Amino acid sequence: MDMELFGPNEEERAKRRAGVMPLAAKLRPRTIEDFVGQRHLMGPDSPIRLMIESRAPHPFILWGPPGTGKTTIARLMSELLQLPFVEFSAVTSGIKEVKQTVTVAKERLELKDLRTVLFIDEFHRFNKLQQDAFLPHVENGTIILVGATTENPFFSLNRALLSRLKIYRLEPLSAGDLRTVLDRAVDHVQKHFPGMKDLTLTDERADALIRLSNGDARVVINAIEVLAELLRAKGGVVDDEAIRQAFDSAYLSYDKTGDAHYDTISAYIKSLRGSDPDAAIYYLAKMLASGEDPKYIARRLVIQAAEDVGNANPMALLVADAAREVVEFVGMPEARIPLAQATIYVAVSPKSNASYRAIDAALNDIKEGKDFPVPLRLRNAPYPEEKEMFGFSEGYRYAHSAPGGWIAEDFLPEELAGTVYYDPKGYGKEETIKRILDERRRKVAEERGK
Repeated sequence: MDMELFGPNEEERAKRRAGVMPLAAKLRPRTIEDFVGQRHLMGPDSPIRLMIESRAPHPFILWGPPGTGKTTIARLMSELLQLPFVEFSAVTSGIKEVKQTVTVAKERLELKDLRTVLFIDEFHRFNKLQQDAFLPHVENGTIILVGATTENPFFSLNRALLSRLKIYRLEPLSAGDLRTVLDRAVDHVQKHFPGMKDLTLTDERADALIRLSNGDARVVINAIEVLAELLRAKGGVVDDEAIRQAFDSAYLSYDKTGDAHYDTISAYIKSLRGSDPDAAIYYLAKMLASGEDPKYIARRLVIQAAEDVGNANPMALLVADAAREVVEFVGMPEARIPLAQATIYVAVSPKSNASYRAIDAALNDIKEGKDFPVPLRLRNAPYPEEKEMFGFSEGYRYAHSAPGGWIAEDFLPEELAGTVYYDPKGYGKEETIKRILDERRRKVAEERGK
């Protein structure tokens, strides 16, 4: 009798499952060589790679930001060693489900001599008593426990379990690694998504998407998938608006609680910029309560201290960076306190975006072709022959030998003489900076006019 009358065979079911799999799952590497990033763990002669190649798996914790490969490493180890893989999230599963899995794992070990890889995402969500339940099964080798956490395991795991697990630290992916991930995602979409054969991103838009992702590969992949779906549904081209919509949707689709991640971080940033500490604290609380990674918030806070406060209060950057270090060191829930302190400090500080505007204006000039050689008198001349033959450093005047510690001289290339990139607003500490700069620029202009 033709069994196809009663439903699809296993091969067809696999094809159907593949058809609804998220793009991130489709792109999950199947070999160590395909794995992107974390070279200190997965590169040649690195600990996890050696563990896999020697076929000697041990229990361990993967500690790092979202989208850096924690789940992928666990799955890859299981697949390459041909071991059963069971995945749980500590957010949605309890010890009851884990005990059921351990019972099956024991039977599998007895009957087939196969150990089970038990992967627990968000492992820090288990309390210390729940963590104790894993101890006997880790010790007797029934399971190979692999925990994934974004929190410092030295604070979130109990000492007894910690002593039995190795800890591997994962880092945010570099821009180069993310570009590799993005190119793979685009290539897959071009080949397998109907009508997306000509989907392309300019280097500028690809770079923008990579910058926005904060080292998270999953956000990049989700954005490409959403972008393809948007273009397939609505038509149009890959412009800045399409990238923005894809990025917003990618973050929302990855948000664990369904909260509008992008909207909330946007409100937080605008509240800091608008000097409203009460609103900034509210949006900080909203993000922490919904499970946002505190390290992501800390990174945004450091950026805002430089971008929106700048030299109007240089201490803001130091306070924000100190909060970032403390968040890394202590983890949640205590990290909420330094985050709150730094948030309030940045919010109430006088504001100036002069440094931000200065670097962007200079970068724009260089992109537009104003990339001029360094004046000869400013060039490095470690050898006397360079000065004698080419004039390197000839005519350079040492600023500290001049009254006031500065010289009425334009150090820009001659073609840009008199260009002003840094224009302090005159608030806070920049009031003094502006007064000194105005005087210097006036005298430089006078010298130039002689």
